[in-house]
Amino acid sequence: MLTAGKRAVAEARLWIGTPYLHQGSVRGAGADCLGLLRGVWRAIHGFEPETVPAYTADWSEPSRDEILWNAARRWLPETSGDQAALGDVLLFRMRDGSVAKHLGLQSEVGAHPRFIHAYTGYGVIETSLSAPWQRRIAARFAFPEGTN
Repeated sequence: MLTAGKRAVAEARLWIGTPYLHQGSVRGAGADCLGLLRGVWRAIHGFEPETVPAYTADWSEPSRDEILWNAARRWLPETSGDQAALGDVLLFRMRDGSVAKHLGLQSEVGAHPRFIHAYTGYGVIETSLSAPWQRRIAARFAFPEGTN
């Protein structure tokens, strides 16, 4: 039986090539980083964990509120940063001192780690979890087991 993490990676790989679309969450039509994770969640769990309000590109930067991190904590178990596993949800700070507002899904572990994410200008891609990306990881969460 596949773990939720492995199922999440398999589903996320189906989204590769989906164009980037702010607030999008439809495989093949458009997704942003949150939309990709929402779509993977729906495929595994069959429902949305909570209603996502409209959001702007600057997220919660003006208020300095860690909205995305707090939402992740409501639905995902936080894990140790040094214990990478397939399907881990990665939360990134894109700039030092900024709020964490980018998400990805760990797709490979070991000597050549990789992750899948929706990135402005590229769409949904799988890329190396290189040292610059690793330095940006603010938190790591396990993808919870589902019922589907």
